[in-house]
Amino acid sequence: MEHPLAQFLYCPKCGSSHFESHNEKSKKCEACGFVYYFNPSAATVALIFDEEKGLLVCRRGKNPAKGTLDLPGGFIDIAETGEEGVAREVLEETGLKVKEAVYKFSLPNIYVYSGFTVHTLDLFYLCTVEDLSHFSAMDDISDSFFLPLKDIHIEDFGLDSIRKGLSKFLKDI
Repeated sequence: MEHPLAQFLYCPKCGSSHFESHNEKSKKCEACGFVYYFNPSAATVALIFDEEKGLLVCRRGKNPAKGTLDLPGGFIDIAETGEEGVAREVLEETGLKVKEAVYKFSLPNIYVYSGFTVHTLDLFYLCTVEDLSHFSAMDDISDSFFLPLKDIHIEDFGLDSIRKGLSKFLKDI
């Protein structure tokens, strides 16, 4: 796979094409001296259980991995904490209001969106919500439902980090 910095041809500060590799994680503009460090984007994943220990899963309504299973979550916005980000994403995608989000672990991920490779750090949260009786598929998901743990098949989840994270989480419970 091509290094992610190869996608950046011009200096974001001055627009110069003299934007060269500086080290393994940065590029430097020979024209203005600006050094750009490539860091992952933060994203969240929500683990939400019902009273019968079913896990809330979603079906992806858009690419990447359209039609496969997923967990609620998404990118954290600027000036947002991980807990605020996971709560907002759960609300946007399901209508559920998160009461508490407890950080569990993180995993690096590569997410290809519109042909652009985005390196992410996915933060997994165990969430409790206010009212499980009213939720629906909204935003970029086409369906949402609770799946009994015995019926979870990791291969049905389309994103690599979700498969890895779900495997890790299920081993630990």
